[in-house]
Amino acid sequence: MKYVNLGRSGLKVSQICLGCWSFGNSQEWMVEIDKAKPMIERAIDLGVNFFDMANSYSQGRSEEILGEVIKRRRNDLVIATKVFFPMSEKPNDQGLSRLHIMQQIEGSLRRLGMDHVDLYQIHRWDYDTPIEETLRTLDDLVSMGKTRYIGASSMYAWQLSKALWTCDKLGLARFVSMQNHYNLCYREEEREMIPFCRDQGIGLIPWSPLARGFLTGKYARGRTPDSARYRSDQNLAERFFRPEDFDVLEEVVKVAQEKDVTPSQIALAWLHHKGVVAPIVGATKLQHIEEAVESLSVHLEADDIRRLDAPYKPHSVMGHG
Repeated sequence: MKYVNLGRSGLKVSQICLGCWSFGNSQEWMVEIDKAKPMIERAIDLGVNFFDMANSYSQGRSEEILGEVIKRRRNDLVIATKVFFPMSEKPNDQGLSRLHIMQQIEGSLRRLGMDHVDLYQIHRWDYDTPIEETLRTLDDLVSMGKTRYIGASSMYAWQLSKALWTCDKLGLARFVSMQNHYNLCYREEEREMIPFCRDQGIGLIPWSPLARGFLTGKYARGRTPDSARYRSDQNLAERFFRPEDFDVLEEVVKVAQEKDVTPSQIALAWLHHKGVVAPIVGATKLQHIEEAVESLSVHLEADDIRRLDAPYKPHSVMGHG
C-alpha cells in the first residue's frame, strides 16, 4: 500500500479509501455487520487506513458497523464521515445549519464509538444556510477536537471558491479535500473543479470511481441489467448506459484484456494516473477490495491513457444536488 498526504495537510492516507455506503440495514440492499466485518478487516490487512461514510448512510447504521468492527484498531485509521442530508422529516434535521451540524457530529461520534473523527465533510452545498454560519461551526468543531480536518463534497467550483475565500477572510479552518463525482464515464469535473483544487492544494477523493459498477465490465451494450438495484435506481439508469458510455467501457475492457487485469482495475488505475489522492471504492465482496488494492500496481502507458480518454463525450452536470 502507498500512503500520501491529503491535499496540503500533513494527514497520510492510503491511496485506496474504503467507502462504507454499502454497509447497513440488510432489509435494504446493503451488507450487515456479519458480512461487512471480514471486508473491513481484509481492507485493513491490505494496508487501507482510510474509511469514508456519512451519517445518512442507512440512517446511521453504516457508522455503527464500522465503529464496532474497528474499535480496537481505531488509532491506526483515518475515519471520515459527512453531514447534510435529512435524518428525519423534522425541518431542522437536515442541511448545514449550526444546529444540525452540532447535533449530527454528536450522533456520528456516538454511533462510531469515538471521541473524534479525522475528517468531517459537508455532503452537499446548503443553499438555505449562510456559508459563514457553516464554516464557523466547522471551525469550532476543529477547535473542540471533534474533528481534525474538514472537507467538502460535490458542488460547483464557484461554491468551493467562495467557501475558501470566506475561510481565509475570517481566519477559519480550510477544507483539505474534495469528494467529487469523477470517473472515466463522468469527467465534467476536469473543466473547473479539478484544476481549482490542484491550485488550492485540495486533495481529490472521488466517489463513484467505477460509475456505480458500470465500469466493472458486468454490463454490455444493448442489454438492460436485470437486477433489483438497477430497476429501483433510475439515477443509475439515467447517468450511464448511453452509446458513448459503452464506447468508453469497451475500450476499458480491451485495455484490461491486454494487461490481464480486470476492467475495474483499469478504471481505478486511470484515476491514479490523473492525480487523485484516493478513489472511494465501495464493496460488497472481499474480491472488490482486493481488486482495488491490486489496481495500485497497474501501470498505464501514455498511449493507454490516450485510448481511454478518447471515447468520452460530455455529460450534463450530475451529482451536485
